[in-house]
Amino acid sequence: MTTTPLPPGFRVVLDADTKRLRDDLWFGGSPARVLRLTPAGRKAWRELARGPIVSAAAGALARRLTDAGLAHPVPPEAAAPPELTVVIPVLDRPGPLARCLAALDGRHPVVVVDDGSGDPAAIAAVAGAHGAKLVRRDVNGGPGAARNTALAHVSTELVAFVDSDCTAGGDWAGRLAAHFADPLLAAIAPRVRASAPDTAAGRYTKAAGGLDLGDRPARVAPRTRMSYVPTAALVVRRSAVRGVGGFDEQLRVGEDVDLGWRLHAAGHRVRYAPDVHVDHQEPTTWRELLSRRARYGTSAAPLARRHPGNLAPLVLHPWPALTVAAVLARRPVIAAGGFAGAVLSMLKTLRAHDIPAEGVVRAMGTAVHQTWLGTGRYTTQFAAPVVAALLVRPGWGRRAAVASLLLGPPLTRWFGDRPGLDPVRYTAGALADDIAYGTGVWAGCLTHRTLGPVLPEIAWRPLRVDSKEKRGPA
Repeated sequence: MTTTPLPPGFRVVLDADTKRLRDDLWFGGSPARVLRLTPAGRKAWRELARGPIVSAAAGALARRLTDAGLAHPVPPEAAAPPELTVVIPVLDRPGPLARCLAALDGRHPVVVVDDGSGDPAAIAAVAGAHGAKLVRRDVNGGPGAARNTALAHVSTELVAFVDSDCTAGGDWAGRLAAHFADPLLAAIAPRVRASAPDTAAGRYTKAAGGLDLGDRPARVAPRTRMSYVPTAALVVRRSAVRGVGGFDEQLRVGEDVDLGWRLHAAGHRVRYAPDVHVDHQEPTTWRELLSRRARYGTSAAPLARRHPGNLAPLVLHPWPALTVAAVLARRPVIAAGGFAGAVLSMLKTLRAHDIPAEGVVRAMGTAVHQTWLGTGRYTTQFAAPVVAALLVRPGWGRRAAVASLLLGPPLTRWFGDRPGLDPVRYTAGALADDIAYGTGVWAGCLTHRTLGPVLPEIAWRPLRVDSKEKRGPA
């Protein structure tokens, strides 16, 4: 991991889940860890708590906190407007393109890439009416190819990609560009909010849109809370993207995930900044919505082949998994033993590293709950026929266990978010959504002859803890 500090002028804000166990011990991040601060690290934190970075030690600590997900960077105000180019790839749909162009504030040059539209004159007319430069591809190559084509036609170091079915008002790209004062940043995405008509499918999409990643900032990296961001709207450093070979033009879906993972592997940073948002026009019917979800699912297999180890559909920790399995099988003694094993295992880890053990029972209860939810969603996505068969077999206990896996995850999300949709329709939509996605994953697995995207993983390490011997600002 690079030791390049976060530059002077940046501030940091702690993640909502970060907890200070002691002055020298912090818990949080993604994956979860305990960070041990040395005396120099505690001094650096006092500087960060007061305001922006001034010293190299504070910059080093800020980098470590933001890389671990314990905190998030807040850039300094830019001294001058950024130089960037807005790029819009488009295939047909001149109406949405016109709305997209009209929403831009005209502060930055715009390049429209027509990726082999059937009516190129209509696209040219819309681009010309809004003063955008038009680049025409005679043969459709997909979104990755269109964006790569654009990179050869722009001269600015910063490029803001936005899809033609997005409405990005105000200086959304300029606000994100401020983050590039960090020399390691290669890409940053805003929040993509769903814009949909008042239909059943539209209301569900607004409540659980697949492109809306929520209101919490994050570092984007595989095996973390936020493993990808969509390129529906994304600001990138052109040299970094070209340095990793641009978008993979063989991928018609999942090219955004692939790019982010290659940038991460090259040592760059990718971030999600939900304080900036754009609106995305969502499907209007269930058929369109579920078809799109299945299409997204087909990307899992080629991504798993390109990035082994980055794509785990379900990560199970042994003791919580045993507890959940025993509860579902109605074996209370084994379930109690599994939970006791989880608590004792965590206590052993904490005591070995001189970490306070308060709240371990509650934490393990949360781990069991999350394991149940994850197992339920995994089962719905990848074993729907098995679920259906078990639900019609006799035995109320078996049916109750299967129903809890099926209904638990969507109902938990509904009670947590309280979307503008009743729980019955929300749950039905979520189940159809997951089944459609899982169908696409299985189709991709058959095409690419791999089971990687559907194989669960066992995580034997319960918690990441920094070594006592670590020295330096943190």
